[in-house]
Amino acid sequence: MLRTPILTGMDAQSKRQEIRDYFQSCYRRYESLFEVISDENAYYNKADPLRHPLIFYYGHTAVFYINKFKLAKLIDYRVDKHLESIFAIGVDEMSWDDLNEKHYDWPTLQETRQYRDKVFEIVNGVIDRLTLELPITEKSPWWTILMGIEHENIHLETSAVLMRQLPLTWLRQHHSWQASESAGMSPSNSLLEVKGGTVHSGTAIHASLYGWDNEYGEHTCEVPDFKASKYLVSNQEFLEFVEDRGYETSSFWSEEGNAWRSYEKVSAPRFWIAAGDHYKLRTLTKEIPLPLNWPVEVNFHEAEAFCKWKSEKLGVTVTLPTEDEYFRLRDFTQVEPILSWGEKVPGNLALEGAASSTPIDCYEHHGFYDVIGNVWQWSRTPIYPYEGFKVHPIYDDFTVPTFDGEHNLIKGGSWISCGNLATESSRYAFRRHFYQFAGFRYVESMYEEDIKTSAYMSDILISQYCHFGWGENRFGVANYPQTCAKLALEYMRQKSKGRALDVGCAIGRSSFELAREFDEVIGVDFSARFIQQAQLLKEEGVLRYSIPIEGELEWFEEVSLNTYGLEEIAHKVSFWQADACNLKSIYEGFDLIFAGNLIDRLYDPGKFLDSLAARLNEEGMLILTSPYTWMEEYTPKEKWIGGYKKDGNAVTTLDGLMEYLGGDFVLVDTQEIPFVIRETERKHQYTIAQMSIWQKKRK
Repeated sequence: MLRTPILTGMDAQSKRQEIRDYFQSCYRRYESLFEVISDENAYYNKADPLRHPLIFYYGHTAVFYINKFKLAKLIDYRVDKHLESIFAIGVDEMSWDDLNEKHYDWPTLQETRQYRDKVFEIVNGVIDRLTLELPITEKSPWWTILMGIEHENIHLETSAVLMRQLPLTWLRQHHSWQASESAGMSPSNSLLEVKGGTVHSGTAIHASLYGWDNEYGEHTCEVPDFKASKYLVSNQEFLEFVEDRGYETSSFWSEEGNAWRSYEKVSAPRFWIAAGDHYKLRTLTKEIPLPLNWPVEVNFHEAEAFCKWKSEKLGVTVTLPTEDEYFRLRDFTQVEPILSWGEKVPGNLALEGAASSTPIDCYEHHGFYDVIGNVWQWSRTPIYPYEGFKVHPIYDDFTVPTFDGEHNLIKGGSWISCGNLATESSRYAFRRHFYQFAGFRYVESMYEEDIKTSAYMSDILISQYCHFGWGENRFGVANYPQTCAKLALEYMRQKSKGRALDVGCAIGRSSFELAREFDEVIGVDFSARFIQQAQLLKEEGVLRYSIPIEGELEWFEEVSLNTYGLEEIAHKVSFWQADACNLKSIYEGFDLIFAGNLIDRLYDPGKFLDSLAARLNEEGMLILTSPYTWMEEYTPKEKWIGGYKKDGNAVTTLDGLMEYLGGDFVLVDTQEIPFVIRETERKHQYTIAQMSIWQKKRK
């Protein structure tokens, strides 16, 4: 069984072959999971109303390779622009009642299979031709290849969870995906002592295995003695909670848990099926009598409610463990790291056992069982960044959107956790109502975590844009996004102000300002980090960030919507991550489109401009601003729409805009708008952008 490759070595050719074999094995394994689907309807009907249908996930992992290869400049072409747009971005549901009713023009299964086959050949070709220097680091082009492989390993697991929610009539048995047949009564659980100690977590840069951004950095703490349950909570132990009316007793549930419980009207775990006076369990492809000695699979709310119920029964306070306590338990039980596993995994992990859970007393770790594997274990720790955390530029939104206090870490891996998911340093987090192959163990502990808030408030780029959008005026130059929005509203004075689209909205100042007079404003940006901060400001009304003074010195700033008189209209604004060059058809029906300082940072500005007329209502307005600083770093030279000579004549960007927009728009006016970007206390950039105002022609 191939595991995630070691990044070090002396022989580049053997390492190239190792990575090629790993890629091919993971790619085909992912496709074999979809072979359990026997009815094509299963690809297009949502297994979960809050997620895309499975056709998306079947195509998404292949599209990920192309999009990331293109970004990393491993290739300079696209395979299918339509598929690479529609399969690009998944769904992280904000709440259990946030139903996604959008309609997508999904491709056929055959088209998607053909696309996957093309991508398979492309990735193999990149692996064959790319220069390989060892060790592989996060700056190596090979990192992007490993990123694609490990990304597909994640979706192997999440796609299996979705298939588990499909009707059995759409699925079939498969020799590679057979559930365990071992079942019986569960052993009695108990709390055992865990000696405290120092926990060191966080992965060093240039480690020997691939890791996601949230794993890097440093975290050290002292965990005092505590007790932990010998076993994971079994179906039999959880059944006692169910039969004791645990789902009906609101005092066991948090406020959020009660809201979820009431909305879903749940009375048992999702994959339990009532059958008269007993339950069955839905596995991936069949229903079986509830195996009482398998670990229960629940979401965070159910696990937390059980702990409150269990506390009453035991007469002591038990809770879910923190991430720190999980790491301490792992150290205490001397679970070996993945590089020391040898031929056999010490747990039901990485598909080296059954394609399902197994009894909770199969894998012992110094007196405890299933410290790793079988099912993921919920922690009470919301994911947070370690000190020294940095995003990877090729996938800057892998973890960032989860630093919101609403995604809790799961630890230890499950039977289907492969590659990076099976490593000791992995950090995956899901919303608390989310279902994964996840269960839990409980602890008796007085430990309180010392969690630092999100590092993104001090991220240099984020801080700079926060200050650009919301900071004080300098050198007599007015705030740029506020100025642009005011001018836009002046040009819209006698026009309908129903809906506005703010493309490249960054931290959202212009979006909020437009909402003073528009009924609805949608702000979109390619950067999930920007969107996260804009959304945070909308939800909480406050945004805090640090800005550099000089060297290591910094001070802290606070933005409040109330200060600007924007708190009452924030509900009219929504923020979404999107690619301006591949905006979906849902972005249409606007009276105004504003794109501030955007066109000279797009990889295909012409494509963006060509799409705008169809998105505007009759006589709608388009307002563009830009300093026209064309750079090949952002836009291939052949895609520039100005700033070059043609046949000996200078072509300005305004000339180019006239060429692209003249058929559908009338140029109303232009203005010069200065702005200042603060880098440090004594270093600022002064720039002048041109604003061009366009009105859509009558047909």
